[in-house]
Amino acid sequence: MTVPFATPFIHPLLGRDDSWSAFRVEFAGEDAAPIDLLPLYEAAALQEIDQRLPWLLPASSAQPESEQLGSRPVWIFSADDLDQPATQAQESSLRQARCKVGLEIRSPTPLPATGTWDYLIIAASHARTLPPFALDGMATRSTLVASNVHSQTERQWMLEHACSMSTGEFLLARTQLGQRAADTTRQKLLQLLGLIAQDADTAALDTVFRQEAKLSYSLLRLVNSAAIAPRAPITSFAQAINLLGRRQLERWIQLLVYADPNNGQHPNPLLYKAALRGRLMERLAPRLPGIPELSNLEDCAFMIGSFSLLDILLSMPMPEILQQLPLTATVREALAHHAGTLGLLLDAIEAAENREHDKALRILKQLAVPAELFLSAQLDGLAWVSQIRSIKV
Repeated sequence: MTVPFATPFIHPLLGRDDSWSAFRVEFAGEDAAPIDLLPLYEAAALQEIDQRLPWLLPASSAQPESEQLGSRPVWIFSADDLDQPATQAQESSLRQARCKVGLEIRSPTPLPATGTWDYLIIAASHARTLPPFALDGMATRSTLVASNVHSQTERQWMLEHACSMSTGEFLLARTQLGQRAADTTRQKLLQLLGLIAQDADTAALDTVFRQEAKLSYSLLRLVNSAAIAPRAPITSFAQAINLLGRRQLERWIQLLVYADPNNGQHPNPLLYKAALRGRLMERLAPRLPGIPELSNLEDCAFMIGSFSLLDILLSMPMPEILQQLPLTATVREALAHHAGTLGLLLDAIEAAENREHDKALRILKQLAVPAELFLSAQLDGLAWVSQIRSIKV
């Protein structure tokens, strides 16, 4: 009997430098049974995603090694299931095949013996109840991954205590947002966003860039990234316009607002999150029923996804930001109230990011988004963002 293909939720894991260092695949609770991941293995987009990065996959879905993923899978077991005979047999089989295996533990589960697992996933709240030397000892022979990291303080503690990767919940913590950018830069960003929303002419955009040289620098770094791969370096705003065209340039500027002009050597994971949201919205929106007719639906969807983190970036309430941006009613309502079909899609994406997988799955089913389409959109988004994430903006 064919095992059903459930909806996978792919989560990038952040390394010590905030860059993507691995990907974890999870499922909603109702899809907890063994899942057929063949569509993931066979996806052509895998070739466009950094092939050095491991994929942490549920052990219940373990299959023969895929040509696309090669040796990158790490099969993750739950400590809660290790006493099950079927789980024990599967673990033994994977170890005999010299596959990489990992364990996710939850409080109050004790730490396993050092070196028994290639990867160990532990929640930040649990880890902080343990003696610090316990994690240091585990890290000598296992890669430690911190999960449920909800603040910058928790993330810093985990990094200082041997964890080399973490989940990204802390990115949405307001306490660490919008504090590094100067007020003048923030004003220029809002001015720039307003001009974009009004479809202002090139001269008006150029004037703002000339007033804020750091923004120009960040834009040029973006357009010279692998995502564009120009034959010759782009050295001016005019060149960027000529190369990209107006539509694509506006998209790059929408992402540019997440760049940190005061720290050009450090990747900005919030930019990657905004870019991924925008790409997902763009890919999925044309397939949704009940959307008002819009001549630029994909552009509106991308804008909603990319702008949905502006309140985090600027540390301002979304309604206050929207007052300064002349957006269409559809975009405004989706951003302010998650209203309409596009707002509901944004709800699904946010729920997936927050690991509220059951909620995300319910919304996706309500929107008639099949598992295969959501997987395809995620992989396309990851591949697209992978092309720009090496640019430290």
